[in-house]
Amino acid sequence: MKILAFGDIHGDSRLAEKLAERAEKENVDLVVLCGDITFMDEPPTNLLGPFVKRHKKVVLVPGNHESVATADFLAQMYGVKNLHGYSISAGDVGLFGCGGANIGINRMEEKDIFDLLKKSYKGIEGLKKKIMVTHVHPSGSIMERFSKFVPGSDGVRKAIELLKPDILLCSHVHEAEGLEEKIGKTKVINVGKAGKIIEV
Repeated sequence: MKILAFGDIHGDSRLAEKLAERAEKENVDLVVLCGDITFMDEPPTNLLGPFVKRHKKVVLVPGNHESVATADFLAQMYGVKNLHGYSISAGDVGLFGCGGANIGINRMEEKDIFDLLKKSYKGIEGLKKKIMVTHVHPSGSIMERFSKFVPGSDGVRKAIELLKPDILLCSHVHEAEGLEEKIGKTKVINVGKAGKIIEV
């Protein structure tokens, strides 16, 4: 499976169009949006349309800039899947997720982040490859050091240690865009607004 994953586009429809062109050119099987799709919950305009128009399968999680309701609205409007507390599978690859963050207008408690990741994992636990999708990065990670005001999530860290996904896709810390690191056996990738191609 070939995935284009990105986050933090903050309502930039021109960037969404460029990423959709890349998804088509790279012939990806799945597009993953790691939150902060909008800017401060402003009405989203043509942020998913460019991908749907190109018949790309899309999944998303909300960030700290949009509510779960906005993410659900986008998912329903475009016929895509909100992974916040849910999972999907394709062949032997499963994706599960939790959006939001431990700061901001749509703040979530660490326990809720951990519980939602545990809940969504149940749908794919028997699969060979497991990909966790969040907005916020784990606490104690290298990417946490790139910002003085954006803390990592203890809930995400705890979920990595318990569930041991093969890959975690996140965004949130703009300054750590593109950074990859390992926590145990899990490859943690800050996909950023430029996006990353991941093959699994």
